[in-house]
Amino acid sequence: QVQLVESGGGLVQTGGSLRLSCAASDRTFSNYAMGWFRQAPGKEREFVAVVLRGGGSTYYADSVKGRFTISRDNAKNTVYLQMNSLKPEDTAVYVCAARLGSVYYTRVNNYAYWGQGTQVTVSS
Repeated sequence: QVQLVESGGGLVQTGGSLRLSCAASDRTFSNYAMGWFRQAPGKEREFVAVVLRGGGSTYYADSVKGRFTISRDNAKNTVYLQMNSLKPEDTAVYVCAARLGSVYYTRVNNYAYWGQGTQVTVSS
């Protein structure tokens, strides 16, 4: 059972930046593909980014490509999401997810483990 805890959310103005972190409890963290999703009020949870086990392979949703960067530190059992040039439409609860494997998983039902989420609010 992997436990995931996100941090780093907050309120930021349009054009600003935030860095989210997700700490995992499992010592075999490096075996997991790690994803970030987000969910805005009244909307379905949507894929944001995924990083594979070694950290060198990443994949992004078109809506965040070029603005967000996902990375991981396997020594710290942590995955990050650097968010730059934030827009009001990025406002959502951001949730990290984990699953064993090494494929670009982009669907909610691909992931077995989920954190509680951290709120990101971008003001206009």
